[in-house]
Amino acid sequence: MATAVMFDRTGGPEVLELREVEVGEPGPGELRVRVDAIGLNRAEALYRRGTYRYDPVFPARLGYEAAGAVEAVGPGVTGFAPGDEIGVVPGFLLTDYGTYGDHVIVPAAVTVPRPAGVPAVTAAATWMAYITAYGALAEDGHTRPGDHVLITAASSSVGLAAIQTARRVGAVPVATTRTAAKRQRLLDAGAAHVVVTGEEDVTERVAELTGGRGVRTAFDAVAGPGVEALARAVAPGGRLIVYGALDPRPTPLPNALSLPALTTRTYTLHEVTTDPERLARAVAFVGAGLADGSFAPVVDRVFDLADIAEAHRYLESNAQVGKVVVTVRH
Repeated sequence: MATAVMFDRTGGPEVLELREVEVGEPGPGELRVRVDAIGLNRAEALYRRGTYRYDPVFPARLGYEAAGAVEAVGPGVTGFAPGDEIGVVPGFLLTDYGTYGDHVIVPAAVTVPRPAGVPAVTAAATWMAYITAYGALAEDGHTRPGDHVLITAASSSVGLAAIQTARRVGAVPVATTRTAAKRQRLLDAGAAHVVVTGEEDVTERVAELTGGRGVRTAFDAVAGPGVEALARAVAPGGRLIVYGALDPRPTPLPNALSLPALTTRTYTLHEVTTDPERLARAVAFVGAGLADGSFAPVVDRVFDLADIAEAHRYLESNAQVGKVVVTVRH
């Protein structure tokens, strides 16, 4: 028997329970994995609350991301063998699979080798954040060396990965945060500039930092009415990418009559993780960054699987800088 985190109703962290489950053997295209560490994601908290882009199917499981080792290989799977150290990247529905457990079944298509020398906790903090940043800032070459990149919710794991990704492609990361409490942490993490949105006007401050031109790319996790201010901070020919929905209010489409020419789009990392060729490029890019030291995943706190409810409470507190990780005892 294995242990898995499950829930039977939507709600707060208190709905999460540890249960004994039968894992079984992997089917075609699947792997059975011994999980050593799990990276928590805000999407999982939304799914637990019933406010995600699709509804839970009860009894429901959780978890997009994990690091561990292959235990068994399903029919038709090549490239993996028992004992291989791997990472699981988000590329499936939570109604189909979940990584919150000590032994889980996952699709081989979204399982990647763990880079040599990278411990499980670090690996669990890597793939979602850096693939998200890669797909938005590096995949198509729109963001160029010397360009300014505006990154909202910059103290999140994706925000920090975006800062490092922007620097790796030679761009200038401009981070935003709501209060000054995280300013120095963001500067230490590699941000060239930090805009405190609770004290400064984003559009005006960006204009000052860019000599009036604006940023080439705005990478936004918040959405809501604030996208209009971000759009005004984008240079002509630039791009506004909305990849999150921290603000549940309606998100207006920037008005072409009052803003410079720009492209707006939504984005999720599933665009990369569900395309084998794009995923391979992302894994190569992230692996190279880990190898040369330009990528250093930030882990804020580590919890035990038995404390999963407390880990979710902390995830939703917005107090963290970086990733919240859960480890699994064997």
